[in-house]
Amino acid sequence: MERREFIAGICTAVAMPFVAWAQQGERVRRIGVLMPLAKDNPEARVRIAAFLEELQRLGWTGGRNLQVEYRWETGEPNFHSKAAMELVALSPDVILATATPAVAALQRATRTVPIIFAQVADPVGSGFVANLARPGGNMTGFTNIDYEISAKWLQLLKEIAPYVTRVGVIRDPTLTSGIGQYGAIRSAAQALGVEVSALGGRSAADVEQTITEFARTSNGGLISVANPVVVNNRSLIISLAARHRLPTIYPFRSFVTDGGLVSYGAEPIDAYRQAAGYVDRVLKGEKPADLPIQGATKFELAINLKTAKALGLTVPASLVSRANEIVE
Repeated sequence: MERREFIAGICTAVAMPFVAWAQQGERVRRIGVLMPLAKDNPEARVRIAAFLEELQRLGWTGGRNLQVEYRWETGEPNFHSKAAMELVALSPDVILATATPAVAALQRATRTVPIIFAQVADPVGSGFVANLARPGGNMTGFTNIDYEISAKWLQLLKEIAPYVTRVGVIRDPTLTSGIGQYGAIRSAAQALGVEVSALGGRSAADVEQTITEFARTSNGGLISVANPVVVNNRSLIISLAARHRLPTIYPFRSFVTDGGLVSYGAEPIDAYRQAAGYVDRVLKGEKPADLPIQGATKFELAINLKTAKALGLTVPASLVSRANEIVE
């Protein structure tokens, strides 16, 4: 059976009505999933497929003992708060949440339903947990960003485009993680002779406006940090970078396969497999308070040589040799 058919089979099974499952005679456990990505976002589909595959490997199967309730990003005002309250009202056994805004909304909605999160940059700084070793509340999960990576983004950008003296950082200014990543980049900028500017915002319109204004001055480059405003506007950012000939580094490999120049960051899919493991442990009786926060262990560098050529860049051989993936 091909992977695509396998994933489709899982999703079909999970979508089965609850009544049909109850007829199987085994207790059905309910999982909520709050994703700050649109349902048709390719990245979202791959991540959820990995999560469901791992759950199935651990013995949780749609049609027998599992029901999953999803809430996908809609772009509506107050989406996260509304979706969090809807999921909590369903009395799930555990909820999987992605990224800081989703977790913050769930924290406001409940202090009792177990929450497993993936791809949260700073859970302690955001006030989600007491500390990494002993979270202490109803939340635990997996981080995807060490702020040192933010400085690494700037170093890689200068390595692939040495002429860059101005860097625009695309981020959501309301997120603790966005503030932290931006701060780390600014701290590294002086030693590299770079002037750093804050770009982005809360919407696609903010992203387009700030990048367009930034591009009016020469010797610029961009860093797209790891948060929802970047992921949800992937195609827009890649197209703007190409249009304005701005070398850009991204947090995930999928940006590079879609035409972005270079990416460096935690391998995103692994966090969802790990999250499935924590969900399994919670369903079997363990408490999030006792499950330590875990950081990313797999990192990947990807380079699109075709995009580099279009920008007139020659990628150093030393950088190519370090890459996990090369797009030509």
